[in-house]
Amino acid sequence: MILRRCAALAGACLLLIVPCAAQSPREVRGAPMGRFDFYVLALSWAPGYCEASGRKSRQCDSGSGFGFTVHGLWPQMEQGYPSFCEPSGRFVPSAAVREISGLFPDDNLARYQWRKHGSCSGESPSGYFKAVQRARDLVRIPDSFKALHDRSMVLPSEIERAFISLNPGLRADMMAVSCGRRIFQEVRICLDKDLRGFRQCPEVDRDGCRAGEIAVPAMR
Repeated sequence: MILRRCAALAGACLLLIVPCAAQSPREVRGAPMGRFDFYVLALSWAPGYCEASGRKSRQCDSGSGFGFTVHGLWPQMEQGYPSFCEPSGRFVPSAAVREISGLFPDDNLARYQWRKHGSCSGESPSGYFKAVQRARDLVRIPDSFKALHDRSMVLPSEIERAFISLNPGLRADMMAVSCGRRIFQEVRICLDKDLRGFRQCPEVDRDGCRAGEIAVPAMR
């Protein structure tokens, strides 16, 4: 009976052309500025990002000592997210980037995050970067990650619990762990639009890592 029900469900998915697996949130390019419901603070685990992506950047250099770094602060809708909002090609003044020196792992990432996500916030570049700093200041990093010198294997839920234990008000349905090639890459934490606290984000939570144990590479 269970097998027949599964087969019937699979057939229904094909007939409706609806995938049974969860989909990533839909990107809405060129959306109006300031129209979003909440923020997502994305904190990359630099050793995992570098290993999984194979990219070269300052945070990937041997001896760089990077652990968690700010990937970005993303305006998010209940379903989907806006990107490259009008005017999408706005110039980012060098002074605005200098004001937040050290917040992002490199200045080019800061500029790109403004163009793709910050342009949707309704803020100026300087205002957006100040919002990124406020969001980052809200989140405490578990001590276990601050001097991680040995590679370890953990469940995504264990990473979530480590953050929950240290950040009052944070729950598992307010965040997601991101992984690639079974390697921990990022934690994404949902925040109110006014950046005063954490909030639920079902779509972001559903898009999190669904692997079993994942590798947490040591700091370089």
